[in-house]
Amino acid sequence: QVRLVESGGGLVQAGGSLRLSCAASGTIQSIDVMGWYRQDPGKQRELVAQIVTDGRTTYSDSVKGRFSISRDNAKNTVYLQMNSLKPEDTAVYYCHLLVTLIRGPNLSYWGQGTQVTVSS
Repeated sequence: QVRLVESGGGLVQAGGSLRLSCAASGTIQSIDVMGWYRQDPGKQRELVAQIVTDGRTTYSDSVKGRFSISRDNAKNTVYLQMNSLKPEDTAVYYCHLLVTLIRGPNLSYWGQGTQVTVSS
């Protein structure tokens, strides 16, 4: 019903920048919440940033002032601009959407994950 395609991960040196994108397609009426999570091997998946319909944002303390989340409602796409990257930002990043389907329920969707590696 809904397909998510993530892009933008890669290898970058400490202090560098990356921009992640997550585009959704399918029988979407609205996307109520759009967010980014990350997960290191052996650790729990943690919230990085989240943006809701009215544009309000939430950030984890570890990325405040360095990362910025934004959304393009016309394109059903969420972005994560990551600046001043640190080695501890290395993880697999997943987008997460809470979607209201056309003539359907609210459902949660996860992207396939994209690797971000920050070298020191």
